[in-house]
Amino acid sequence: MTVLTQLPQERRLVTAIPGPLSIEALARRTEATSGGLGMAIPVIIERASDAILLDIDGNQIIDLGSGIGVTTVGNSAQRVVERVIEQVQSFTHTCFTVAPYMSYIEVCEALNRLTPGTFKKKSLLVNSGAEAVENAIKIARHYTKRQAIVVFEHSYHGRTNLTMAMTAKNMPYKEGFGPFAPEVYRVPMPYEYRWIGNKKTITADAMDMITHKIEKEIGAHNVAAIIIEPIQGEGGFIVPPKGFLPALSKYSTDNGIIFIADEVQTGFTRTGHMFAVEEENVVPDMIVTAKGIAGGLPLAGITGRAEIMDSVHASGLGGTFGGNPLACAAALGALETMQEDKLVERANHIGKILGDSLRALAAKYPIIGDVRGRGAMQAIELVKAGTLDPNTEAMNAVIKYCQSKGVLILTAGTYSNVIRFLPPVVITDELLKDALSVLEEAFASL
Repeated sequence: MTVLTQLPQERRLVTAIPGPLSIEALARRTEATSGGLGMAIPVIIERASDAILLDIDGNQIIDLGSGIGVTTVGNSAQRVVERVIEQVQSFTHTCFTVAPYMSYIEVCEALNRLTPGTFKKKSLLVNSGAEAVENAIKIARHYTKRQAIVVFEHSYHGRTNLTMAMTAKNMPYKEGFGPFAPEVYRVPMPYEYRWIGNKKTITADAMDMITHKIEKEIGAHNVAAIIIEPIQGEGGFIVPPKGFLPALSKYSTDNGIIFIADEVQTGFTRTGHMFAVEEENVVPDMIVTAKGIAGGLPLAGITGRAEIMDSVHASGLGGTFGGNPLACAAALGALETMQEDKLVERANHIGKILGDSLRALAAKYPIIGDVRGRGAMQAIELVKAGTLDPNTEAMNAVIKYCQSKGVLILTAGTYSNVIRFLPPVVITDELLKDALSVLEEAFASL
């Protein structure tokens, strides 16, 4: 077996982006794959390690997207690769609900141990964030014997039918795909940058609006669960104001509502905590995880109070591929990396470099209306200078410039005007600073 060496962690351009081989391969992509699939950067990747993507033309691109927050521990992380190789040589599948195996149990034990809360917890493994959200809702409804689900403006929870109903943004996620699942109710999100009211009382005002809507339009006694992303992802990395998540959690507890934290994008060291709710010591009844859990392999989890997780009848939960042994092996390698390499501390260090650089840019360029986020999950919102009007044109120009120089960054936001930064938490200081220098060039070029 040939073991590939790690790629040097440096940006290198040998052709234009895209190069001739990528252009040729992308023509085949157009012919072979659905036109409904998007594409962030027009290259074909051949190899990747840590925070560098190598395309088939030989260009080395700095990855500030981590496959949308997935390769937190770096691409092809050593412990992940070693565990997957060992597992694939042992067996590739039995289905946990047919013939169980230890790695599934060990991942669940780790989730029960690492997630917030000292109470007895149990976990379930599935394939994706959307599938995890669906199962969390199923369990909450079964446990409470209630139907209504409360979600938030600007939220994103997935692309299945139920999670599309829960997701806020119509285009591109929902347009033309209805009708959607019923009994999903949307309430205001305290989006501080765009909040019309008094920002000093934003938490109290938002809670007043939310509780009024729940009690008058839904009936709190009908609500099975309130689900929220501790920092909203696709919505534009919207960070709730201090006190909001604790108030929401308390309201849920007071009314017998299951409080679910959707930590699909925020979990596993990304925000400078193992889980983002730890910032304010919030303890959810259930927590949904995916993305960074398994170093790039498809895996997701639902972890919750044991009495909630055990409320479903035998065989009411499951799925053929959920908790596949290869993905579980990868997860154990990823979790080991996070803990042994102290990636929580590393994410906070990255956050300082990233945040300081973005705030310096905002002071220099008035089209950067807001800088927000925590740790290795931060964003800038672009507006027309002196207004709140979204500046999608500037965002697209910055993205295109960075791509041309070998830096991959991603977009987000309800108004399609947010640039988000999700570097692997193992990215070197030098590589991150190089990418940020290209970002500054991009703004200077506008």
